[in-house]
Amino acid sequence: MSDEVAKAVEECARAAKQAAPSLATAADEAIDAALTAMARRLLENREAVLEANGADVAKAREEGMSAGLLDRLTITEQRLTGMAEQLRLLAGAPHQERSIPVRSLNGGLRLVERRRPVGVIGANYEARPNVTVDVASQLVKSRNAGVLRTGSAALGSAQRLLDVVIAPALAEAGIEPDAIQLVPRVEREAATALVQLPTLVPLVILRGSGESTRALATEAAVHGVRTLAHADGGGVLYVDEAADSDKVRALVVGSLDRLGVCNRLNLLLIHSAVHDTMWPVIEGALAERRVSPSLPPYEHAIGYEWALDSDREATVTVAQVAGLGEAVRIANEQTSGLAAGIATEDEATAEAFFDGYTGTGVFWNAPTRLLDGFKLLAVPETGINLDKVPGPRGPVTYTDLYVRQFAVLPERP
Repeated sequence: MSDEVAKAVEECARAAKQAAPSLATAADEAIDAALTAMARRLLENREAVLEANGADVAKAREEGMSAGLLDRLTITEQRLTGMAEQLRLLAGAPHQERSIPVRSLNGGLRLVERRRPVGVIGANYEARPNVTVDVASQLVKSRNAGVLRTGSAALGSAQRLLDVVIAPALAEAGIEPDAIQLVPRVEREAATALVQLPTLVPLVILRGSGESTRALATEAAVHGVRTLAHADGGGVLYVDEAADSDKVRALVVGSLDRLGVCNRLNLLLIHSAVHDTMWPVIEGALAERRVSPSLPPYEHAIGYEWALDSDREATVTVAQVAGLGEAVRIANEQTSGLAAGIATEDEATAEAFFDGYTGTGVFWNAPTRLLDGFKLLAVPETGINLDKVPGPRGPVTYTDLYVRQFAVLPERP
């Protein structure tokens, strides 16, 4: 790693830490005013944001970026309006209670759980400029400063969003604009540098392709930095023998509206008893979305994530299974554990699927595309955490970005 890259990241971290108290002590009204101002400024500076994003997209297209990744990189008029609406909704969302009574103790004392900001939280994500606003807004709502690092393809868009939307909105609300930093370097080494600063950035949110994110998580652990990692994805749908064909068709079509996202349909498991009758329905649904089935014998792992394959992302793996037990085993052991759904009209079978599947999100006659902070919780997310340990799991939002502090105080008179 070059000294220049490491120095640039550290400078961002120090600036964020210095400004962090401005967020930590801000009144609820100031926080919400900042978010409301971000929404307004995003719309007021629509042309400037779209211009910067257009330049990023044009450059990426010239360099051969795949259609799916280009889709992630692009801010359309509609998406920009949606980003502003999400900011308004977040501004109106309730704030976390900062002090929660727990119980009375002997000796005239009481126990209170206090919720405190982490301080500075880092975030590493790829070519998705909307994530810049998603993460920054979640950090502001949770009163955490941040150091954001995005892939080189989206850096121009992210910088414009910081300059004309995020920083001036914070200043307008009386909050230090330096609280949200964007690493101004294109080198991939900057991501590594971000997870090596435990005293400045003790927690880093990691989003991106599986291998790179896992490597960063490993590096972070070496340096004593905690991570919330979103490395792998891919939704599973099990078509049970009691499934309704019309619902199956709708689920397949609805789960493939975007191919470059983690919660899209990736693996389709069909009960062998209904395979022959269901296949024409499923084949037609795939064709409608211009998606090809990958059928056995496979040249890939059954849970291979097509969204990360720039050449073959318009693919869904299809397999027959003997029943629910085999479907659950495959979903648990051979996929990422992000999300799995069941199509069935039998409630007992659906409950057995829910009890058996250990992943982050489980769905009954509903698409895995719903595993998203905004769609489920009506607020943006910083990512989807797949950890199988206590702590925030699933869509991570501002309500998860705090640390507990136990306080013992005298009982009130």
